[in-house]
Amino acid sequence: MADEDRTRDGSRAGDEPAGRAASHRPRTDAAGLNHRALRRLARARQRRRWALEGAGAVVCLVVLVAYLGTRSSPDSGDGTVGGSGGVPAGATRPTGLPGADGRTSDADPALPGLRPRQRPPSPEPIPSTSAPVPPPEKPSAPLLSVSRAEVPAAVDLTAVGTRDWMHWGWRGGNSTVRKRSGSGEIVDGGGRGRRIGWDGNQEVVRWSDGAPERSDHGSSDGVYTCGVGNGFSLAVAGSGTPRTVQLYAGIWMARGRLDVRLSTGGTVSTLRLEDPYTSQSAQFVIRFTAPKDARLVVTWTVEKVFTERCGNVGLQAVALR
Repeated sequence: MADEDRTRDGSRAGDEPAGRAASHRPRTDAAGLNHRALRRLARARQRRRWALEGAGAVVCLVVLVAYLGTRSSPDSGDGTVGGSGGVPAGATRPTGLPGADGRTSDADPALPGLRPRQRPPSPEPIPSTSAPVPPPEKPSAPLLSVSRAEVPAAVDLTAVGTRDWMHWGWRGGNSTVRKRSGSGEIVDGGGRGRRIGWDGNQEVVRWSDGAPERSDHGSSDGVYTCGVGNGFSLAVAGSGTPRTVQLYAGIWMARGRLDVRLSTGGTVSTLRLEDPYTSQSAQFVIRFTAPKDARLVVTWTVEKVFTERCGNVGLQAVALR
């Protein structure tokens, strides 16, 4: 009984692993088959996705090629580019799209070979063969200024009076010498008081183109007039262009007053020269512009005397250039 029991126990104990193995194997095989099936299914799905993507790419490529072929096709007979529905003949394409000849559409179709946005150079202007007409000359505006300077020790009237000059006192109070071929623009307008000639001026004048005296190498002659209110009056004709007048004058124990104005009106310019004790001389420089029918008017008079012995103003020469 014991042996039989052991045999049974042994057969059951020996049979149990085999039975377990037999019961486990079918489940293991079934799991392996399911895994391979899933892998095959995944690969099939991936192949289908690749096929769909490839087909989509082919379709897009075909559409793009058809579009480009339509855009670059030669002109059709109905007046449009690329057949019906294309761009009208002669119309430019958007910037950057190449044309059939490799040039961009911005190029002028009448000028082949130009790069985009390049334009032909402007033609050179043809020089005029006629001489330019100068603008009409504008008349100079009236101008007047006066200043005072020291008189040089010797004055050359021929050099400073290129247009005209005039000298007083060479043969007494009523004598004058003028530029022989001068313009005659200087006019002695007289003045109040008696003119007296003398030969004691501190500076000398000379000339080489005078009349009636042809030349003099150093004359100290001049004229003077005494008393308040007496003096000299001169005028210079206008020419429409700038002119310079140099007046050589002096005083003796008096105050002299120089008034300068234009006959056309305007401000009067005034300068004074004064010495209560002795004589003094000055060179007055007057710059002016006046029309041809106008004049510069100059008066040189005694404004005040400092002695009862004939306080006076004197006049030696005037030059114009």
